[in-house]
Amino acid sequence: MRSGQIIVLVSPVFFLLIAIEFAVGRARARRGTGQDTYRLADAVNSIGLGMLSQISAVLTGLLRIGIYTAVYSAVALFPQEAAREFWTTWYGWLLALVFYDFCYYWLHRMGHESAVLWAAHVVHHQSQHYNLSTALRQTSSGALLGWVFYLPMAVAGVPPLVFVVVALIDLLYQFWVHTEQVGKLGWFDRWFCSPSNHRVHHAVNDTYLDRNYGGVLIVWDRLFGTFREEDERCVYGTRGELKSWDPLWANAEVYWALARDSWHARRWSDKLRVWFKPPGWRPDDVAARYPKPAFDIAKVTRYEPVVSQGVQWFAGLQFLALLAGVTVFLWFSDAVPLPQAAVWLAALTAGLWAVGAVLQGRLSVTEVLLVEAAALATASAALGIGWLHLLFKPLALAIAIAFAARRAQRQPGGMTRFDALLLTGLVFSLAGDVLLMGPANLFVPGLVCFLLAHLAYIALFRIGVGLFPRPRALAATLLIGAGMYAFLWQGGLPVALRIPVGFYVVVIACMAAQAIGRAAVLRSSDPAALWVAVGACFFMLSDALLAINRFVSPLPLASLWVLATYYTAQMLIVRHAKSPRSG
Repeated sequence: MRSGQIIVLVSPVFFLLIAIEFAVGRARARRGTGQDTYRLADAVNSIGLGMLSQISAVLTGLLRIGIYTAVYSAVALFPQEAAREFWTTWYGWLLALVFYDFCYYWLHRMGHESAVLWAAHVVHHQSQHYNLSTALRQTSSGALLGWVFYLPMAVAGVPPLVFVVVALIDLLYQFWVHTEQVGKLGWFDRWFCSPSNHRVHHAVNDTYLDRNYGGVLIVWDRLFGTFREEDERCVYGTRGELKSWDPLWANAEVYWALARDSWHARRWSDKLRVWFKPPGWRPDDVAARYPKPAFDIAKVTRYEPVVSQGVQWFAGLQFLALLAGVTVFLWFSDAVPLPQAAVWLAALTAGLWAVGAVLQGRLSVTEVLLVEAAALATASAALGIGWLHLLFKPLALAIAIAFAARRAQRQPGGMTRFDALLLTGLVFSLAGDVLLMGPANLFVPGLVCFLLAHLAYIALFRIGVGLFPRPRALAATLLIGAGMYAFLWQGGLPVALRIPVGFYVVVIACMAAQAIGRAAVLRSSDPAALWVAVGACFFMLSDALLAINRFVSPLPLASLWVLATYYTAQMLIVRHAKSPRSG
């Protein structure tokens, strides 16, 4: 049985314990003897990051286990038969667990002392609450470098199976220590990682910072001088507060900050040192030009955007549906080829991102449904699930039309010409979607529908700025279109389609140029126009990928790339293209 399946089997235990902890916290809060440590958005974000970590581990886990197995097979210090016989005795298993915990201590410690490792580990610390859902909050990038710290076990001849089992035991043990409902435990605290010891580790208090790294045993901290006993109230989170429910940003925020500082550093040595120095270190020239305020624990406030109870219920139900999807995926992931696993990873990630965005107030309920329908339409096409694709491909554009129509009706004065053109473009796009799902002889009618959609968008983007206000943008997009057309011609574009496709290329190039020119003119009065221009460029990319796949050479996972860029284009346009009167 694989680790993913074991995680699925123990998940009900995790959630049962979370429910018990929640009930105990509520009861203590009512009695005035404790506090409720749960908030819906925080718990959803933490568990969602754990889900994202598990599904991404299907891809990155091969790196960790694969390298470990290669080192074990090539450079182990002891003959494999003798080593296997030793490590599979009861005392061998116990020693392997202690060995793993020792390696984990140094990985964990370096995760706080080296910026590039902190960039992965920070995900686990971002929650400003401390409860059992925080234990599930895990990174999706830790396997990229973390495998290095376990190579001593491979060199010592610990078999891969033993390594995987003790790693899982070490990980599962650490779940229960993430709680405020268990106090100090006397002698147990002196030897083992306990709730009290681990609360210290998650705190940002000056006296607690970077202490208590042990996974199962706390004796490593006592031996290497990193132990600190809990004796004051803990403040949780990170000193560079996340302030977001976005699971993608949670995984990327520190990497982005390091890349930005590395880019701005003048000295090449500093560009490299940024990644390996302790977290928070910045070159003097970067700190002077781009100062950051000093951390003040007195100014720490919890990030809790206000959303309606209806939105919370909606997000909770969507999250449960995603949890079910992740559970099914993890159970069968061993039999899923890597390309298909990547498709499911992308679709589930889109859903988790959307749930975080609605809890943050960045997306409306309708927009979440649009993202989810687009993700399912894309994934079902890439995976060849015909019935699902037939349902969700038209549904995605239908939701986009409903969103645009509802927004227009809510404006003072009702629908304008701008709104009508946007809806026209979406309706023709929906018609094109339906026709392209049909037989091959409907390709040209589908092409005509998208041609009309692009013409509607050109008329839409012309309002208020005139036709092609930036001639250089028009020249650039036409040049790109001409290059693509020449490529298609050489690749075998059918003679009967050369004129229609050529006309189509000109129209979509003009649409992109019009959107880019509009963004340039309105950059101060309507910053969202830039996102509309990005959407138009994604439209060009999507059509180029579709044409290459159809007329030149089949692309791997073509439906994934074509539809992902297509829906990105449509969503950027429908969300950000607003009537001038609405600001």
